Amino acid sequence: MIKRIYFVPVTSFIILMVLIGSCLYAQSEGGRPKVEDVINYIDQLYRSEASYSEVEMKITTEHWERTLKMKVWTKNMDHTFIRITAPEKEEGVGTLRIGNEMWNYLPKTNKVIKIPPSMMMNSWMGSDFTNDDLVKEFSLFDDYDYEYTSVENPVDSLYYIKCIPHDDVPVVWGSIVVAATKDEYIPVWEKYYDEDDKLARTLYLRDVTTFDGRRIPAVMEMVPEDEKSRTILRYIELEFGVDPEEGIFTLRNLRSE
Repeated sequence: MIKRIYFVPVTSFIILMVLIGSCLYAQSEGGRPKVEDVINYIDQLYRSEASYSEVEMKITTEHWERTLKMKVWTKNMDHTFIRITAPEKEEGVGTLRIGNEMWNYLPKTNKVIKIPPSMMMNSWMGSDFTNDDLVKEFSLFDDYDYEYTSVENPVDSLYYIKCIPHDDVPVVWGSIVVAATKDEYIPVWEKYYDEDDKLARTLYLRDVTTFDGRRIPAVMEMVPEDEKSRTILRYIELEFGVDPEEGIFTLRNLRSE
C-alpha cells in the first residue's frame, strides 16, 4: 500500500500559527472576567429585596466632630428609611425615599421637607456623603458605561474599572474609577472625578466582615480631595431579606419617633 503524504502550504501554515497565537492570547485575556459582571456584583453588594442595618457615622471637620447613630431599612432598590437614634440633639431625624422622591423630617420643628432632584447631590446631615449616596438613587450597572482601565502604581491583586454616567443621568460626576479585588470583586476604593476630570473625592472601603452570610466592607470612609473633612460610616449590624414592618416606608411613619 502506498502511503499518501500531504503537504500544508506555507501560507496556510502561517495562518494556522496566527490563529493558534490569537487563541492563546484570547485565553490569557479570558482570565479577566467580563467587566459588567464585576460591576454588577459591586452594585448589588449592599442591596437586597429588603434589609435592616444599624450604622454609626463619624463626621470630622477642621472645626468640629460628631458621631451619629442610625437605623436603616431598605426594600428593593427604590425604598429607603433612615432614623437617627443618637446623639440626643439629632435623635428622631428621619429620611424617607420612595422611588424618585425623598423627604427629611426634622422633629424639633415638626416639619417634613421634600428634597428636590436638584439637591440629591447635596450633603446629608453635614457629612461628606450626599443624599444620593445614602439612598443609592443611581446604579453603576444600569446608569453608567464601564470598561477596564489603568492607574498609576497598580496593585496586581486589583481590577480597575472606569465608569462614565449616561448622558441622561443627572449626576455631577464625570467619571468614577473603582478598584476591586480579583478574588472576590470586593471594592477597595472608589475615586470620583468631576466633569473636568479632576479628582473630587475618594471613598475607601475596608474591614471586610461577614454579615448574614455576605462578605462586605463594614467601613466606608469618604474623603474630599481637599481633605478638610472626612466621614466614616461603619455598619454595626446588617441583615438581608428582612421583611420591614407594615407602613414603615410612609410619610406618617417619618413623622413618628
